[in-house]
Amino acid sequence: MSGSFGGWVRGKVADPRVTKHLLIREGEIVIDEVRHHWVLFLFPGFEALAALMVLAAAVTSPVDSAWVPLSVALVVALHALWSTLNDHMDRFVITNMRVFRVRGVLDQRTATMPIARILDITVDKPILGRILGYGHFTFESAAQEQGIREIRYIGRPDDRDLTIQSVIQRAGLRAMVRGSRDEDDGSDDTGASDEPPRLPGARPIRTRADHARLHPIYRPDDPHGRTGGRSRPGS
Repeated sequence: MSGSFGGWVRGKVADPRVTKHLLIREGEIVIDEVRHHWVLFLFPGFEALAALMVLAAAVTSPVDSAWVPLSVALVVALHALWSTLNDHMDRFVITNMRVFRVRGVLDQRTATMPIARILDITVDKPILGRILGYGHFTFESAAQEQGIREIRYIGRPDDRDLTIQSVIQRAGLRAMVRGSRDEDDGSDDTGASDEPPRLPGARPIRTRADHARLHPIYRPDDPHGRTGGRSRPGS
């Protein structure tokens, strides 16, 4: 029973379930699912340690006043747990079509930015980030209102930046190839013709040019002497 409850908690509460946001029918796949860097979990860890220290102090406190440190320890421990879970549920996802962010423990929020709208990515690596291996992303897009603006505490920021740039380049090349194919097949797709439309089963309409080409007559001034199968006068 406890195992099934723990699996339910991990599946429903501690897992953002990124795959349910994918456009499976359109061929969207996850290239990278980015979690926050471990440095972001240091402060909740310190809070949990402080809660344990306060709890130890409550053991040695008088019975009448023990509820005070116990309450403080409980509040600090719950805050540490909530902060850890909230940071754990915050995921930044890179796919072959877009980037999106899923976050929230009870109320989930999703923000999406198509790959084609990404104009610029700024990677900010502070001194501590360069030492520990994390950075912050700032996105610039063509949209006036951006769902994704800043992603903080990203591990291996240079590798993630190269991944996004590679996806952008591949998407641009696919768009160029698709556009050139559309231009090459434009005449075939439109089906345009110089021949006037006619009813099904009706004879094709012949113009004077067609009649002259099919039944030429002899012209004395024609240097080629074309007769079209007819004999010349006087021959």
